Amino acid sequence: MKHTQNTLENQTVSTEKLGILANIFSEFKIGSLLNAAGITKTKGAGPLAIFTVVFNLSFTGKNFFQSVVKDQSIRVGKDAVYNFLNSPVYNWRRFTLLLAVKIHLLIRSLLDKPSKEEVLIFDDSLYSRNRSKKVELLSRVFDHNSRKYLKGFRLLTLGWSDGNSFLGLDFALLSSPNERNRYNGITKSLDKRTCGYRRRQEAITKSTDLLEPMVKRALNAGIRAKYLLMDSWFSAPSIVSSLRQHMGIICMLKDHPNWRYEYKGQKLRLRDLYGKLSKKRGKARVKASVVVKMPDGKDARVIFVPGDKKRGWLALLCTDTAIADEEIIRLYGKRWDIEVFFKMCKQHLNMVKEIQLRDFDGLIGHTSMVFARYNILTWFQRQQVDHRSFGDLFRTCNKELENLKFIDALQRIIQMAKALIQKTGAMSKKAVQAIMDAVMGAAIIFFGFSSDKSSLISEV
Repeated sequence: MKHTQNTLENQTVSTEKLGILANIFSEFKIGSLLNAAGITKTKGAGPLAIFTVVFNLSFTGKNFFQSVVKDQSIRVGKDAVYNFLNSPVYNWRRFTLLLAVKIHLLIRSLLDKPSKEEVLIFDDSLYSRNRSKKVELLSRVFDHNSRKYLKGFRLLTLGWSDGNSFLGLDFALLSSPNERNRYNGITKSLDKRTCGYRRRQEAITKSTDLLEPMVKRALNAGIRAKYLLMDSWFSAPSIVSSLRQHMGIICMLKDHPNWRYEYKGQKLRLRDLYGKLSKKRGKARVKASVVVKMPDGKDARVIFVPGDKKRGWLALLCTDTAIADEEIIRLYGKRWDIEVFFKMCKQHLNMVKEIQLRDFDGLIGHTSMVFARYNILTWFQRQQVDHRSFGDLFRTCNKELENLKFIDALQRIIQMAKALIQKTGAMSKKAVQAIMDAVMGAAIIFFGFSSDKSSLISEV
């Protein structure tokens, strides 16, 4: 009985509006997905209502304090939102994956035949909390862009792309495995069976140990892809050996002194291998290409391309030796999609600055919300065959929500005016209602919430 009641609470249509995303929000049955992930009501507002409020924040142009704490029209209190995000029992990973799989299947249904362009992409990005002091598991993290150590976390992300659309499938928010690099430890005492406990243990695990489990979860959930793309940080032979069991690998290589590739009976590091090969002269796109034997005894193709001012070359590895060199380069270029994803999440979807959370469960919950925003926008863009950039699409949603707020305000004013006119007795109740309906109808058409403009034009 309790499970049925929780399901009904999650299916209740929220009073908060979602603008042009409203139909998509309903189409995906977000309430059912929340329920399937164990995100159910305990007390107060229902999960769907709270989820909708937090989901809307980035589209209103306001942060959590401005939208929830100060805005009295929001029916959800700040304590309810904090309790919702900070719960250690909610399985946000399952919710993120369920939503992504649903969108993934819809995107594939638009194609006449399965695409050969589908790839999985691994990368990490800085989750900066440089001004924080008391955030749980806060640590020193090396930023590859600034070449400095900063306060925060590393956001290890697995995504899917078909060259046109990108979906965030899974993520791990990583602290430092080295306790000396952590400013704060684990502050909650949790049952080992909870998602919160497992997430905290994951946060202090080496990122390379998390790659294979993340790929397995995605494939078992129904995600389909032919290749996995990775940067040089994840290109160790042992990692390639474990991941190639599940799909083909294309990655950038690092010239590490302990990473050896067998060529003509010799085990060579990358720069020595390059020295042994004959190179193409001029402005060739591929300087050299060779099939080598990995430490696990399996073959892989290594291609050298122009780049890197110091060495003059960069190296790519592909476990599929039958694929052409140019195709390897082209497919690896799809890795840029995840960089766009990180930029969009931080710049437009307020991954870090929207709400100040100290609890590690809260960070996981809010990051999952940001992934949901991006994935739903991805489907909206793909469904509409929308050629606008994500930035343009974001601003459209923002403007739509502002218009919806104006419509709500106008409706209240009209209701007050209607009551005053009826008190005077100058007009019949039916006539007053007809006038008010006409005004509201014209406003809805003017702001683009209805495509039928014929009545408005005829009146003019």
